[in-house]
Amino acid sequence: MALRRDWVYENNGGTCVAIAGSDYCVIAADTRLSVGYSIYTRDYSKICKLADKCVMASSGFQGDLKALQKNLAARHLIYQHQHNKQMSCPAMAQLLSNTLYYKRFFPYYTFNILGGLDSDGKGCVFTYDAVGSYERVGYSAQGTGAGLIIPVLDNQLKSPSPLLLPAKDAVTPLLESEAVDLVKDVFASATERDIYTGDKVEIVVINASGIRQELMELRKD
Repeated sequence: MALRRDWVYENNGGTCVAIAGSDYCVIAADTRLSVGYSIYTRDYSKICKLADKCVMASSGFQGDLKALQKNLAARHLIYQHQHNKQMSCPAMAQLLSNTLYYKRFFPYYTFNILGGLDSDGKGCVFTYDAVGSYERVGYSAQGTGAGLIIPVLDNQLKSPSPLLLPAKDAVTPLLESEAVDLVKDVFASATERDIYTGDKVEIVVINASGIRQELMELRKD
């Protein structure tokens, strides 16, 4: 007798990391798309540009991710027509929270990090659960390798508790180049222990000059 599959979600793995600085934001994700022990592709971007100074990285079910990205893009287009400007990163963060919460009874199976610059030019990172609860933090990680990466970030950045800081001051003391190097180090480490993270890491840096991207090779086994 054939097995029924009532579970509509699939976790396609992968890991996302973001670090906010005083005048920049670094957001990164690996490019492996897999299910179980099967790798579907080694060159899949989990990062989406939502506005000029706002980028989202996501892990989880990539079918839901594409639907979520399409929804956000449509709402952002309506906002631009109504206000004749793009959303700020904090405004986009609130929109993402509302969008996820609206679907809370049949949620998007995605785990998201939003990063960019706020209206003061300061780096900002927003981290989410699947139903829209979010927080502005100095750094965050989501996905299958997050449990390996967060302890390293906690140790290296030694950030005070977010409860003791105003949200607008949730930034790390690192220079931009140091943050990029740290992201490369934590991904290289996570790849050794997490089979769903690997192949390449896509790193996006957002600062006053705009957005730039770089790729670093990871293990492929």
